[in-house]
Amino acid sequence: MSPRPRAEAREDAILLATLELLAQIGYGAMSMDAVAARARASKATIYRRWSGKAELVVAAVERHTRDQAGDHDSGPDTADLRTDLTLVLQDMRDRLVGQSAQLVLGLMTAMRDDAELARAVRSRLIDGKRESFAPVLRRACERGDAPGAVDHELLAEVSSAILFSRVFVTGESLDDGVIAHLVDDVLLPLVHRHDRSDSSDRSDR
Repeated sequence: MSPRPRAEAREDAILLATLELLAQIGYGAMSMDAVAARARASKATIYRRWSGKAELVVAAVERHTRDQAGDHDSGPDTADLRTDLTLVLQDMRDRLVGQSAQLVLGLMTAMRDDAELARAVRSRLIDGKRESFAPVLRRACERGDAPGAVDHELLAEVSSAILFSRVFVTGESLDDGVIAHLVDDVLLPLVHRHDRSDSSDRSDR
């Protein structure tokens, strides 16, 4: 085995051990010693790659999320805004459904008491999610299918809140019919609210 695949296998083992410990004992009780023991790696190896527990945990959750639903940084591009928004929401749903509820809720609880973890999660996970609609809306604006003043962060925040609530709180359905309802009755009206405002202003003149 060449050095690079061996290094990748070691990294995979460390990230998997981190996820397992997070789910089993939580962030607060997890230690770098425990991760090293479970992954059969030295602490020096872990610290060469990650500066501390918070960064390691975020990297593990990032990897898990990407493995569950793939990585689509540029977003879908079907040349149809409704279809693209639907695909973005479906991807967000699939990523959430693939997560361990115990892991996610435990991470959120730990963020209240650990400023370093909170900063890492917000910069690496939450801020990235806020950009999930940006490429789709940018292309829609270029095609003339959306106004230029769309707040993509608002769309991401509203979508995340609804999806998170249904997956982890209420347990209500998130099938494709619900996704279509969210696109048609929540996201598209938000996208086109500036169009309606401009039309109203013109009619008042």
